[in-house]
Amino acid sequence: MEKEVTSMDDKNVMENILLLEKGVCDLYVHGVIESSTSNVHQTFSYALSDSLAMQDTLYDKMAAKGWYPTDRAEMTKVQAVKKKFQSMQG
Repeated sequence: MEKEVTSMDDKNVMENILLLEKGVCDLYVHGVIESSTSNVHQTFSYALSDSLAMQDTLYDKMAAKGWYPTDRAEMTKVQAVKKKFQSMQG
């Protein structure tokens, strides 16, 4: 008898895939930073770009199902951070 996959199982699978993808992105970032030749740098850079796109797709699918809730930042906090970094530039 085959077990029916529930939404909770799907959520757990998606969360695990997203966590793995984030780990892969971290490795690729280090590959880009530490690469000694332009060919290696470019290869890691392309792999990172592909991984980031996959991560974005996973997030979008999870958010659409309500599995990745986010809080909106308060505008006053956003403005305070923006002001802080603008003052550091000039």
